[in-house]
Amino acid sequence: MDVAKFTMKDEAFKCLVCGKSVEPLGYSARDHCPYCLCSIHVDNNPGDRMCECKGILEPISIEPWKKGKYKIKYRCNKCGMEKRNVAAIDDDMDKIIDIMSHPDVEV
Repeated sequence: MDVAKFTMKDEAFKCLVCGKSVEPLGYSARDHCPYCLCSIHVDNNPGDRMCECKGILEPISIEPWKKGKYKIKYRCNKCGMEKRNVAAIDDDMDKIIDIMSHPDVEV
């Protein structure tokens, strides 16, 4: 990631997929719902909110990353774009395990 193209956005929101209220993360930018792990395709570069797609970024697989952390691989249900985001400390671990058990299968 080009740090110069990163805009810090750590905002509360209501998840458009599961409807739950999501609080700011507090240590980094909140980029997905910790309950259903979905996100909205709103950024061209992290935090810029300039993408016009607005499709649902659905988690399709989980990848080990570093120091016991994971990256969530997403696919946009509208345009098909794929991206990865680091899992947050408060993400639903049961959901992460379920996705790891069924990679690249829509959940």
